[in-house]
Amino acid sequence: MVVTRFAPSPTGFLHIGGARTALFNWLFAKHHGGQFLLRIEDTDRARSTQAAVDAIFGGLSWLGLTWDGEAVSQFERRGRHAEVAHKLLAEGKAYKCYCTPEELAEMREEAKRTGRPTMYDGRWRDRDPSEAPAGIDPVIRFKAPRGNSTVIQDKIQGPVEVANDQLDDMVLLRADGTPTYMLAVVVDDHDMAVTHVIRGDDHLTNTFRQAQLYLAAGWDLPTFGHLPLLHGSDGAKLSKRHGAQNVEEYRDMGFLPEAVCNYILRLGWGHGDDEIISREQAIEWFDLDAVGRAPSRLDRDKLASLNHHYMRQTAPQRLAELTLPELAKRVPTGVAAETEQRIITGMNGLTERSKTILELAENAEFYALQRPIPINEKGRKLLDGEARRVVESLRSALAQISDWTQGVIEETVRQVATDLNVKLGSVAQPLRAALTGSDKSPGIFEVVEVLGRNETLGRIDDALAAS
Repeated sequence: MVVTRFAPSPTGFLHIGGARTALFNWLFAKHHGGQFLLRIEDTDRARSTQAAVDAIFGGLSWLGLTWDGEAVSQFERRGRHAEVAHKLLAEGKAYKCYCTPEELAEMREEAKRTGRPTMYDGRWRDRDPSEAPAGIDPVIRFKAPRGNSTVIQDKIQGPVEVANDQLDDMVLLRADGTPTYMLAVVVDDHDMAVTHVIRGDDHLTNTFRQAQLYLAAGWDLPTFGHLPLLHGSDGAKLSKRHGAQNVEEYRDMGFLPEAVCNYILRLGWGHGDDEIISREQAIEWFDLDAVGRAPSRLDRDKLASLNHHYMRQTAPQRLAELTLPELAKRVPTGVAAETEQRIITGMNGLTERSKTILELAENAEFYALQRPIPINEKGRKLLDGEARRVVESLRSALAQISDWTQGVIEETVRQVATDLNVKLGSVAQPLRAALTGSDKSPGIFEVVEVLGRNETLGRIDDALAAS
């Protein structure tokens, strides 16, 4: 059975690149009828925080990437990691190193002076422990293979190889007995029966070391697949100057999780010319052979376009539920009880003009305002001069409507324009200003229908009283 895992460090929020890695692992497992596991790599106790753990859980849940079983804490498995290190030590595949911090620093400086890689020189590799200096707690180092090379058959990068003399004897257990990341990852992946390790290609160097450790422990290697990293729109490595980097920021910017998933799915993976890909299609189509080797660039405009598509496909009730909290921030007098129904009824017109939930809230604000509504400068200009006579005629005509539907409303407004011998825009725009406080809104006939008789006539009365 295929088993994948996502193993973030809880030192910050769920990065958008990490979210893509999680999605690819989730889809690969689902495509093959396997399991997707979650492991929190919290061995760095100084930097790991519960807030970051909660953010990872929240980000994955928001994206709909549910994991199988309980999330595993790497820190809680430190006893098992130490057990494996001591077993390797007993088998002669690891050794105790008694180098002092000063010796290690001198070793690095000497390597720099002579132009050599700053690697551990193996001075305790074959030395008799009886020569150990007093008062030094040793670390346990892995006895890495010498000569030849280590080759990984990567499912994305293809065959990759490194000469073994480029890899030194890494530390497995620190002097205080705590395991290092390199040891913990291998032990955890083995014990969790992970079959496929799919992660960023910044881990490729680690993979060579970890492959050696797998073989030394007598364990089968998982299949590795290393994803190219994400870049900003300028082609540079993604950084804060490129804008939002974590999943919570995208949520707070008003993007839908299905749009974000569709977008990051297409960052480095494709299925022909398909751009809009449902979750069901993604599970059916996804495999590693369609993942490219080149870095992908974030394109906010493309994400916004995708989000607009998904918003139009989303039920009005759900969009209203997402919009109301944002509206509450914008409306100082509070959101009235009837506002939600107005927004649901007028959702089609609102979503046509909105690419995010934040834009939707902005465009829907006039529905939530309490009378008398504020009228901006452009709106006031539309109500100047002859516009008052137009609005008065509209008020009288609309008050006579018994069937308050969009078709009848449109017919009535057009008749007023005909009666006054003016163009439709000369009637519709003052009406828009009176009802929305602005010169822009969804279709005015829809707005009148959604506001209803009493609110429409009341807002017109307010506008006339103020002019």
